[in-house]
Amino acid sequence: MCPATVTPFSEQKAKPMRITGAQALIKSLELSGVEVVFGLPGGAILPVYDPIIESPIRHVLVRHEQGAGHMASGYATVTGKPGVVIVTSGPAATNIVTPLMDAYMDSVPMVAITGQVAFSNIGTDAFQECDTVGITRSVTKHNELITDPADIPRLVQEAFHIATTGRPGPVLLDLPKDIANMEIDWDVAWEQTWGEGISLPGYQPSLGVDPAEISEAVELIRAAQRPVVYAGGGIMKARAVEALREFVDMAQIPTVTTLMARGALPDDHPLCFGMPGMHGAYAAITALQQADLLLAFGSRFDDRVTGKVDAFAPHAKVVHVDIDPAEHGKVRQPDVSIIGDARLVIEAINAELRSGGIGAVDLDPWKSTVSGWQETHPFKYEQSESGFPLKPQYCLEKLNEMAPEGTIVVAGVGQHQMWASQFWRFNKPYSWVNSGGLGTMGYAVPAAVGAKAGRPDATVWAIDGDGCFQMTFQELITAAAERIPVKIAILNNAYLGMVRQWQELFYEERYSEVYLSQDLPDYAKLAEAMGCVGLRAEKADEVESVIEQANAINDRPVVVDFRVDEFEKVYPMVPAGGSNDVVILGPEGDAELGKSGVAPS
Repeated sequence: MCPATVTPFSEQKAKPMRITGAQALIKSLELSGVEVVFGLPGGAILPVYDPIIESPIRHVLVRHEQGAGHMASGYATVTGKPGVVIVTSGPAATNIVTPLMDAYMDSVPMVAITGQVAFSNIGTDAFQECDTVGITRSVTKHNELITDPADIPRLVQEAFHIATTGRPGPVLLDLPKDIANMEIDWDVAWEQTWGEGISLPGYQPSLGVDPAEISEAVELIRAAQRPVVYAGGGIMKARAVEALREFVDMAQIPTVTTLMARGALPDDHPLCFGMPGMHGAYAAITALQQADLLLAFGSRFDDRVTGKVDAFAPHAKVVHVDIDPAEHGKVRQPDVSIIGDARLVIEAINAELRSGGIGAVDLDPWKSTVSGWQETHPFKYEQSESGFPLKPQYCLEKLNEMAPEGTIVVAGVGQHQMWASQFWRFNKPYSWVNSGGLGTMGYAVPAAVGAKAGRPDATVWAIDGDGCFQMTFQELITAAAERIPVKIAILNNAYLGMVRQWQELFYEERYSEVYLSQDLPDYAKLAEAMGCVGLRAEKADEVESVIEQANAINDRPVVVDFRVDEFEKVYPMVPAGGSNDVVILGPEGDAELGKSGVAPS
């Protein structure tokens, strides 16, 4: 009898496992490094929810699918990792359209998994069927209907690759229920090379740096007498903060940081002059207007920054650095266009400046001029000695002063967002989360939950308005149930404040449908009903006490109702569509706004 032939273990080939498409999806997420997903189950996605039980991935059960999308955005912004959303078909898929568009506008990496009715039922108007791929095509970087369960491992790898490379953005995979239930062979060998060798011939983001373009940019930098760095959100997405700091320190060029780039250069840096734009710092707005060179690093010439495009920085040459070719020449034709990763481009500029020198132009007079504007025209407000009415700016200054080291700030959209950007001192990157391009009311509460889930070590304060808060406050139930102790500061002025401000200035104080009531709901009691701690401050001398109490509570979410002056307006202000040469610094300039003849937009 012949002895049996034994194959050495090292030469044995593991047999493929038989698993469902749903199991393959969850394994694919695990191999992609996903630690947290945000979602809500439903019929079409149920097959995917079953293997989640055995997965180490944490699932955060939301109260509304829109909340899941904004949580994923907050998570992605503070961690740099893609946020992941899992929801069902039909209304669940349509409920994440807003967060997808928000992420698309702000270049936030996100992967959304939506359930779909059985493949065989598509087109029959089946229960909770909708054309998710068609609906989300214009609000995602890429989307795809999965038609074969064997494609799931590849499609998930491609989704994460597309979401996180080039200009980041959301990617959606639509998974029919019957496809999720079908079995495939899972080859364990895939796990050793996961994420490698992805081939997408039609998708090739520009990662190289053209030395000739770098030299052209450096030549302009060396010749400029009034240069300004116009740093946008692309700096944050490219993780180019250190490269930017090195450049500014070396070139000694005044820098402005857009709403999406707050913290890219510390506010306490002597060459950081804050946020430009409609409600930006006077020094930042005016520096851009008077510049002879704009170094647009990761910025897209948004209308809230430029105002009237024809009148924006009229004397400036432009070096535009952006990874998205579509942004170049879209609003302003650059003199030097560099399509590439902001970090790599700035590092290349730094290297050439180090090797060849900065140039002979003395920038001290220009820096002194911009500093003078900053000293002469700071952000300002007046808090009465009586402490009433309570000014929202005072609340923000105190929140900032008393915030623990490393606090992350999340904002909704409106007056409170602008005040937060103005009065919070952002000295650390990736500590500011907000909805910029889409301007999504209701963003703050769920985004704060997502940020805290991604950075549980950090204190997370959401600065919200009463209008925004009422749109998504149900996600505080999620926060309480999931033990995610965020802190919410409501600047409660009883109005849709920014709309009221515009009605006051441009519509002769005809306040149409903007009053909300300061007492409905009772925010402190509402917070308690949701498992949170509710606090309130109505006068200035109560502010420090409630902030101290809120900062001391770390086992539950906290909501603080700051009852602020209902008619306080945000200044400075440039009329929408107007020239940045006309900056209204305070109420004394309101008459000029009324005469501007510019239709608000």
